[in-house]
Amino acid sequence: MSSKETPKKSKRQVMKEKRVQEARRKRMIVIAVIVGVALILVAAVALPAIQDANAPVGEFVQITPESYPTPDGRMMGDPNAPVTIEVYEDFKCSACQGYSQTIEPQVISELVETGTVFYVFRQYPFLDDRSNVKDSDNAANASMCAADQGHFWDYKKMLYANLNFKPGEFSEKRLLAFAESMGLDMDAFGSCLDGRTHQSVIDEEINMGISAGVTGTPSIFVNGQQVKPGYVPTFEEILAAVNAAQ
Repeated sequence: MSSKETPKKSKRQVMKEKRVQEARRKRMIVIAVIVGVALILVAAVALPAIQDANAPVGEFVQITPESYPTPDGRMMGDPNAPVTIEVYEDFKCSACQGYSQTIEPQVISELVETGTVFYVFRQYPFLDDRSNVKDSDNAANASMCAADQGHFWDYKKMLYANLNFKPGEFSEKRLLAFAESMGLDMDAFGSCLDGRTHQSVIDEEINMGISAGVTGTPSIFVNGQQVKPGYVPTFEEILAAVNAAQ
């Protein structure tokens, strides 16, 4: 019997097959790189959430609730007062913390309680814009959820009392713990926070601030005019602006 011999391949066929194999190998490398980059991006997005979910609440500073003159959500005082003060803040802002703990109490006691000023807080979270850890945004949303239950100002005090400028200090777990320590309705608060119920309002106020010329926080406006742009005004400078506006 005779056996059939495998025909020899021409050099052209051999070269063609090598090119096909090389092209296939390059395609596999490109696919592997794309898949690898995609996995890295997914991990970068998911990791902060995983860390947040697994991070312990830890210890935090408790606050003593206060009474405020005619509080109404994120406002206080007489809405018919001759002067309105609007303050744009970011809860991760050290200057905002200083203003809220030292200057704002004097504004409330000497100007809001006397009926001269109607006081309004505006959200301006921006310090976490380039970070995967969204402490500013988380805190802004949580404060709005506290406002739903009539506890914005105490929750604001709680946030600044626990501001240590560490990433993740305003994780969802800690924000929930703050609310629970204040005796808030946790079902309502948790649903509000998880659903980002007030995000559209926060976005609207950021745009309002941009239109008004806000470039940093805190930014204080008296009857629509910014007081000492780029700096934190003293109580005396705010008082002078209030007196000039009447």
